[in-house]
Amino acid sequence: MRHGVAGYKLGRTSSQRKLLRVNLTRQLFEHERITTTHAKALSMRNDAEKLITLAKKGNNGDKVAKMNASRLAASRLGNDRDITKKLFDDIAPRYATRNGGYTRLIKLGPRKGDSAEMVIIELVGE
Repeated sequence: MRHGVAGYKLGRTSSQRKLLRVNLTRQLFEHERITTTHAKALSMRNDAEKLITLAKKGNNGDKVAKMNASRLAASRLGNDRDITKKLFDDIAPRYATRNGGYTRLIKLGPRKGDSAEMVIIELVGE
């Protein structure tokens, strides 16, 4: 039984899973819409939403809090300064009045090669 077991293994080792989720999250913030499998989208959705919430809290005026939040977000995004800057300057202010639910999944149907369920995951526009 899987009581209390969270997350998806995705047929990868733990380090590969972690890197996959980081890369998918970075691509989502860069392009604001990506196409992937349903399981991968569900596994990275939580990370993306938590980072947007962290950026929102960091943008609340206090310089020290913003610096701390931006360093924490950068470490979770593979220390990519461009993506972190976009997250704090463009994406977080867009959701200043929204209480969660920053991403949307749109089902596309099965992939032709292996019938994996495909989805588009995108940032919700205001």
